[in-house]
Amino acid sequence: MSTKNGGENRFPLETRNIRDHKCRLLAEKFEMKRIFHKAMSKDSSLPAEMRDEHRLKLSKLPRNSSFTRIVNRCVFTGRARAVYKMFRMSRIVFRDLADKGALTGVKKSSW
Repeated sequence: MSTKNGGENRFPLETRNIRDHKCRLLAEKFEMKRIFHKAMSKDSSLPAEMRDEHRLKLSKLPRNSSFTRIVNRCVFTGRARAVYKMFRMSRIVFRDLADKGALTGVKKSSW
């Protein structure tokens, strides 16, 4: 797979989708810890030392365990832009499959 400038793509399709899946699993695993430490660090009724301690623990969590770092990718192509969340596929693949009638309940609109 080559890019616009003729060089090879750094991450093949399988690698991107596997990395995305691992990131989602990691975010799910550390979700409760992250919520707890975030709430404790924002609680102004607690002493400053305790809040700092929870901020430190929050910073020690893996970076990819945050939900904001999850990128919605197309399951077929690995494309990160123009991905429909409901179908988890890019607009290009969606249009191809919809034209072929492979998506149930989806038809081309006309007016």
